[in-house]
Amino acid sequence: MAKVTQIVVVLFLLGVMLAAAGCSDGTEARGVPEPGKSAPDFQLESLDGQTIKLSELRGRPVLLNFWATWCGPCRMEMPFLQQVAEDEEWKVRGLVILAVNLGEPASKAQAFVQEYGLSFTVLLDSDGGTGMLYNAQYIPTTYFIDNDGIIRDIKAGAFMNKSEIDRLLLNVFMNAES
Repeated sequence: MAKVTQIVVVLFLLGVMLAAAGCSDGTEARGVPEPGKSAPDFQLESLDGQTIKLSELRGRPVLLNFWATWCGPCRMEMPFLQQVAEDEEWKVRGLVILAVNLGEPASKAQAFVQEYGLSFTVLLDSDGGTGMLYNAQYIPTTYFIDNDGIIRDIKAGAFMNKSEIDRLLLNVFMNAES
């Protein structure tokens, strides 16, 4: 039964993404997120019931990660994201980690968070709208957003270790300061 649910979720997300791609004319007006552009604003509910709006986090760097519990590479990288969340250097710099769960029930995401001992903010994108807004065609996909709300880097695919995340975060800070 769990396999059937996973297949349904995958097909739903693929259908949504294909529909969005079919409607896109590929022009700048569509606002496809890319480095050097402003991160599209969104508002989602967190697992603990708070409403998080990206634009309200201006002044702080944001690591924005799109994921799902059924995604093997997502499962592999979550401990590295947790290590970053616990790193004093990034805490002092004000880093916010937002992990956007795509299309799954809150109970499933909550069980995953408990299993992995995650302390960073997990948001629920139940209808996949924010994932579409960010063109997150593959998961995991991570956006590195600076203090001014500018996307500084995008990583499609899983992180292999914490050092890889640290390197990309340093790049965000260096680009933001120049």
